[in-house]
Amino acid sequence: MGSGSSALRDDFNGQGSPAGLGDLPEGCAASVLMYLEPKDICRLARINRAFRGASSADFVWESKLPLNYRALVDKVFDGMPVGLCKKDIYTRLCRTNSIDGGTKKVWLDKNTGGISMAISAKGLTITGIDDRRYWNHLPSDESRFSTVAYLQQIWWLEINGELEFPFPAGKYSIYFLVQLGKTVKKYGRSHCITDNIHGWDRKPVQFQVSTSNGQKAVSQRFLEERGKWVHCHAGDFVVENPSKPLKLKFSMAQIDCTHTKGGLCLDSVVICPMGSYRG
Repeated sequence: MGSGSSALRDDFNGQGSPAGLGDLPEGCAASVLMYLEPKDICRLARINRAFRGASSADFVWESKLPLNYRALVDKVFDGMPVGLCKKDIYTRLCRTNSIDGGTKKVWLDKNTGGISMAISAKGLTITGIDDRRYWNHLPSDESRFSTVAYLQQIWWLEINGELEFPFPAGKYSIYFLVQLGKTVKKYGRSHCITDNIHGWDRKPVQFQVSTSNGQKAVSQRFLEERGKWVHCHAGDFVVENPSKPLKLKFSMAQIDCTHTKGGLCLDSVVICPMGSYRG
């Protein structure tokens, strides 16, 4: 008791070395980091050795991963990678990962903990896509898939998508990314050709979303903006049970055959946590 009191007096008198953040036990530091955002964890890891060691603790990063992260890893990486710590798994999930032959790109949204996904035009079922009188695949610097589908002209527009995926719990939105007009490069500069745009002012385009657990959404809109990529909101869905993969179906259609429509570029379908898209 006496020696402890003496040491305490020395600290207050400036004769000893008072405890600082560097003396914090690594386990205590890790318990603090659990409640911080990933970017703040990385900042604190640069402060001292205790936080640096704690910042790699598995239980810290497991708290940042979705509850069904094992199912996500199996789907995205085709099985659990050997020898990866939870921090590495989190880092890899946050990168843009290509799956299903490169027709889909998936990444973990750092702000919400949900999954974002983009599905290329080649990953969708499009009526008439194999007939070059109607559709063509064009190279594009604007697309994350480096190619878009361009509609020359058609009577019956129908684009369908279907997937099964272990989405983390949360609310999600689905968008079709389209542009009226075809972007081309000339003399090193990009410009949009709009001469072939027709038929979109006659009737609205219909969008539908349905899930395997009975959720449905229907919407419609006229396509009006020319020369600009637009995220057309198709609908929303909610994931309440992330332990079971959810089956999704979504479509974009304009099947009024009284007139043709054309001049449309389709880049992809985007699925993201609700509110995370700021377009």
